[in-house]
Amino acid sequence: MSAVDVFSFAYQTADVFAFLILSASGLAIIFGMMGIINMAHGEFIAIGAYVTTYAFRAGAPLPLAIACGALAAGLFGVLLERLIVHRFYHRPIDSLVATWGISLILTQSSLLLLGSALPSIGTPFGSFSVGDASFSVYRVVILAVAVCALGVLYLLFMKTTFGVHARATMQNPAMARSLGVPVNRIYSATFGIGAAMAGLAGGIYAPTMTLSPTMGSNFVIEAFVTVVAGGADVLVGTAPAAAILAVIKAGITALYGQVFGVIGLLVAVCLVIRVLPEGLTGWIVRNRT
Repeated sequence: MSAVDVFSFAYQTADVFAFLILSASGLAIIFGMMGIINMAHGEFIAIGAYVTTYAFRAGAPLPLAIACGALAAGLFGVLLERLIVHRFYHRPIDSLVATWGISLILTQSSLLLLGSALPSIGTPFGSFSVGDASFSVYRVVILAVAVCALGVLYLLFMKTTFGVHARATMQNPAMARSLGVPVNRIYSATFGIGAAMAGLAGGIYAPTMTLSPTMGSNFVIEAFVTVVAGGADVLVGTAPAAAILAVIKAGITALYGQVFGVIGLLVAVCLVIRVLPEGLTGWIVRNRT
């Protein structure tokens, strides 16, 4: 294997890792920390992508447009949590059905209002070459954003007062409320952060694909399997799960193609669930002690 092949494999692995982190982190916050099975995750991603595209076409610089997409998805998430989702805490099956219904409503409404497709704004920054192969600079930027997003989430939930209150609320809301923690606001803010992360994923990938109201489905399957493989703790399990699955998918894709790469990803997750029912989180926590 040549040096170009090694670099190409590392590049593809990093690209898959960034995709899994950005698509799964918002879902992991909502599902792993709040127990809500959010079937509308793909629609939050689509909101981020559409707002980003329209903001960019209105003259906003791309980073500002992406921030607008993430903010719009986050605010919509807070609104949705206050109106509907807060009724389904500790009722995972009910939350699945409710958010699935929301997903259908949002998708069909978007099809009616926005049409079936919207051209992308084009991938910025051009490309660079290694040997005879060409690679997109923007994919490297996406990886940097994914790593920074992980770092910000860690600092937010582990090093701030809000993070302490959020973790306490998720573990024992009755005790947190008795100690003066504003539980309802914590739930709303946490759900909004998860939605904003989904919007960030949509916004940052908006230049790379044709937009459609159903575009979130391109993210959702791999986001769910990453969260399931990672386990309940988004701060512990999601990153290593994404790294392992990225290596597996990139390797199989390089050898046998994209379809087999996705199949290999799903098979790997099935094996993880069989061997580690609590995901990588359970294994990491056990080995810490």
